[in-house]
Amino acid sequence: MLESMSLRGRVALVTGGNGGLGKAIAAGLIAGGATTTVSGRDRAKNSNVREKIDGLAEVFELDVRDEMSAESVISEIVTKFGRLDVLINCAGSFRGGAAVELSLDDWEEVISSHLTGTFICLKVAAKAMIQGGRGGKIINIGSMYSLFGAPDFADYAAAKAGVLGLTRSFAVELGRHHIQVNAILPGWYETDLTRGMPETATGEEIRRRTPAGRWGRPDDLVAIAVLLASPASDFISGACIPVDGG
Repeated sequence: MLESMSLRGRVALVTGGNGGLGKAIAAGLIAGGATTTVSGRDRAKNSNVREKIDGLAEVFELDVRDEMSAESVISEIVTKFGRLDVLINCAGSFRGGAAVELSLDDWEEVISSHLTGTFICLKVAAKAMIQGGRGGKIINIGSMYSLFGAPDFADYAAAKAGVLGLTRSFAVELGRHHIQVNAILPGWYETDLTRGMPETATGEEIRRRTPAGRWGRPDDLVAIAVLLASPASDFISGACIPVDGG
């Protein structure tokens, strides 16, 4: 590994790191040398991830929509480990359904978990990084639906499009503090949320339309996450990088 991609000495928090893409990224950060913590609001998944990821420093119960809770968790990380260098915003929920039938409650659940939750954690972490005076890395998980719409995903696409606006705006504002803010845009991945879907006709159509000829695997996101969390990306900010097999 290039020395500039080492994460030794860095402290990271992965929200939504108790499963799916977040869990794979957390494991990758540990392998890169970072002291890595994760958070989630599902106690059972939090308990499970403690057992599944070797070297995990801490697991926090956190609803990213709760600003006071986010402040408490990030304050605890800084107190316990002396700093926070990396935040990866993975947390979110999914509803979906025909746009004209989508309930306001479902809309607000998806917008609040993906967009408002990302904003809250981004803001709170940025304050901690500014106070620490060492700069930092913030990586938001968007989606290819950040860039285009699709039937039955209006809520998710709107939330993920908003994540790009947050990424670019915070990148501009935080640059003077040596904090880089970027986004990763996954395509279709095999996770708990899509369990069984790759074997369906829709899954096969997605595979056919993907130049790489397959669905993504959570490990496919690890390298780009490590890059964006490392000193090697110190001159990359405001970028929104697709990782979707082409």
